[in-house]
Amino acid sequence: MMSLLLDEIALAVSRLAEAGVESPRTDAELIAAAVHNVRRTELHTVADACFDARFWVDIARREAREPLQHITGRAAFRYLDLEVGPGVFVPRPETEVMTGWAIERLREMDVDAPVVVDLGTGSGAISLSIAQEVPRARVHAVEADPLARAWAERNVSRYVEAATYTAGRVMVHAGDFCSATVLPELDGTVDLVVTNPPYIPVGAVVPPEVGEYDPPAALWGGADGLDAIRAVERTARRLLRPGGLLAVEHGAVQGAVVYWVFAEELGWRDTRNNKDLAGRDRFVTTTWPGTEGL
Repeated sequence: MMSLLLDEIALAVSRLAEAGVESPRTDAELIAAAVHNVRRTELHTVADACFDARFWVDIARREAREPLQHITGRAAFRYLDLEVGPGVFVPRPETEVMTGWAIERLREMDVDAPVVVDLGTGSGAISLSIAQEVPRARVHAVEADPLARAWAERNVSRYVEAATYTAGRVMVHAGDFCSATVLPELDGTVDLVVTNPPYIPVGAVVPPEVGEYDPPAALWGGADGLDAIRAVERTARRLLRPGGLLAVEHGAVQGAVVYWVFAEELGWRDTRNNKDLAGRDRFVTTTWPGTEGL
């Protein structure tokens, strides 16, 4: 015999599917787990008498296409459990692949304490993952939007307080990475720059979870979606040491054009397109040799 909660989840799955939610069962179960304070694998243990009607309140929010992560207040990213909500971009699985590339390259570097800059850190997902998985790295997380920066600071504080990291290894900075002067004290010293910038062309159609809830500054990249990526090119060229690396996320159909933003004529070397888990072009990586115009 099914429990009351499992019966209610089955009904919720139907409602979410009718609303066009991409993963109705996963979302219904994660909402149920959050409301009842159990793991997803423990839903069957919730007694009928303990069923919490707030489940249906949250299902209605998801039915209206509010992001799951806003409803639960949490976003999983690699090995992290991040706090997220209104005002901050919800990190996506695609970005985990680029972050993994950055982590592997940092582990390979013959550098005692590699310096990393995360441009447009949002929730702090990339910065905290690098700090967690490359313990010797020092990460500078740059965010211009005060609401998003508050979420990054909250997540960094949580992990510092939990003694997961040594205080000071992730530093959050207020700054616009499109500016010509962000982090001038690091000019020519950074080992790796990584970023998930806004890259959606203005006017593109996006799901309600994106267009209505993610902050506009984290989404729109101008008429062709490349305005912020061009700014990243200029900023990274200034920050990176000779031999420093850059990883830039982009849209699935932008790989070819983003590749040419980091042209050899500007000094970049070994520029490559990299795939996401679905086999689509998702991020460009390149090396700054420090000799412009070769």
